[in-house]
This record gives sequence, structure tokens and C-alpha cells, in this order.
Amino acid sequence: MSIFCFSNNQIVPIESAGVPVTDLLVQRGYGIFDFLRVAGNQPLFIDAHLDRFFHSAEIMRLPISQTRAEIKKIVQELIAKNQLAYSGIRMIIAGGDAPDGYTIEHPHLIIIQAPLAEPTLTLPETGIKLATYNYQRQIPAVKTTDYLMAVWLQPWMKEQGADDILYHHDGFIRECPRSNFFFVTDQNVLVTTQEQMLKGITRKNIIEVCKSNGIPMEERIISIEELKTAKEAFITSSTKRIIPVRQIDDYAYMLNRPDSVAKKVYDLLVGLE
Repeated sequence: MSIFCFSNNQIVPIESAGVPVTDLLVQRGYGIFDFLRVAGNQPLFIDAHLDRFFHSAEIMRLPISQTRAEIKKIVQELIAKNQLAYSGIRMIIAGGDAPDGYTIEHPHLIIIQAPLAEPTLTLPETGIKLATYNYQRQIPAVKTTDYLMAVWLQPWMKEQGADDILYHHDGFIRECPRSNFFFVTDQNVLVTTQEQMLKGITRKNIIEVCKSNGIPMEERIISIEELKTAKEAFITSSTKRIIPVRQIDDYAYMLNRPDSVAKKVYDLLVGLE
């Protein structure tokens, strides 16, 4: 069965879609995207994702031809046409055809739907290992298509026996390539970094459920030294909700604690959907 996508201002089979070789997305990697889950034919948290999508486009000087309502309609048409039990939607603004390889002229919208594994209803019992790396993303508040460093670091990450990378800059924690980072202090306060990173939608939801349920939390700068005294650590993403961290470099964390803040927050996130 063919999967349909939105490309060149129409819904077409994905195998017939394409981007011109003169597009800035191809020539310079210049573009933005956002990604959201679909469950029960409903795009989850689509308004929050569109807020970030349009904000990213504005910062990157990429005008979007479609309105929010028009994008929502395209998403719903794709969902109805593809009939995928559980899926992800990727919305992309490509830099547009640029014969000189440099000038933004006609950015365009691409929307792709693909099957996706549904996250479990309970917090995963196994955790991942993170390896820290000193790096600061360009224009960190924007969800760009530039994952050059993350892809380039894959062999190094595997050499460290790690599952993902945790960026820091001059000793202060930033983010993972595709996730936000949280840790729990020895006083049971949930902490996430405040600046110089992409503010994820799951991160936003966690902050909201903590405020509404009386869970102590802070948004602030985080020293890499604080990781040595943390009780718990986890990363967050739209596809997985929360993934526990068992180790960061040489620092190990106990999983499945009876008083786990990660578990409490995970259960609250499930309730939002």
C-alpha cells in the first residue's frame, strides 16, 4: 500500500514526491521541520507544534504560504487517506529553489506521514547511557534540518558504549540531538535547562503537569558537575515521552526507584493524550 504525502502543493504517493536538486534544502541543508505523533486519527498537541513551526520559520526567514488552518486540513486529509493505526507527521519547510545556491526565494511545505511504534503506557524499565560532548547548536531555539554534528558523532558515540549524546557547552548542559534533558536533585526537585536549546513540546507538557500537580521543578542553567549528585535523569521526546537514563559518562543512576519522579511525570503525560 502506498503512503501519501503533501508535496508541490498536492497530496501524492510518496514515491512520486521529490525536492529539486537546486533547492536550498539539498544544496545548503537550509530548512526547518516539526514532528508530531498521531493516535486514533488525532494529531497530538498540533497547536503547540504549529506554534513552534511558525516561530522557527519566522526566525529562519522562511515564509509559509499556508495558514495554520490550511496545514491542519492537509494533515487531516493525509491521516484519512493513509489510514495508519499509529503514526508520525513530519512538517518541513524547505528553503526553496535557488539557482544561485544561496538566496531564499520560494520556500515550500512538505508533509510526510509514516508508521510509528506506539509508546508504552508505563515508564520503560530499562535506561540508556548518554555520552557528553562539548557542542552548541547554531540558532538553538529553531528546529532546523541540520543534524550534521549528531550524525557525524554516531561512530564516536558507539565507541563510548552510549545510546545517545548529551551536548554541553563550556560545562553547562544543553540538550540531546533529538531530546530535552531533565534530572532530579537529591531534594526531589525536577530540573531542566532553560536556555540555548530547543524547547520541546513534551518538555512543555512536563512543565505544565508539574505546575498543576505540585511537583517541584526548576528551569535554569545546569552545571555538568550537578550530574554527579542527581538521583534520576531522563530525556524527553514526542515519540517516546520519557526515556530513563541509567548512566552519563561514568555516573550511574538507579532505575525504578520507589519514589521515582520520572514515573510520576510519565503517568501524568499519558493522561494528557
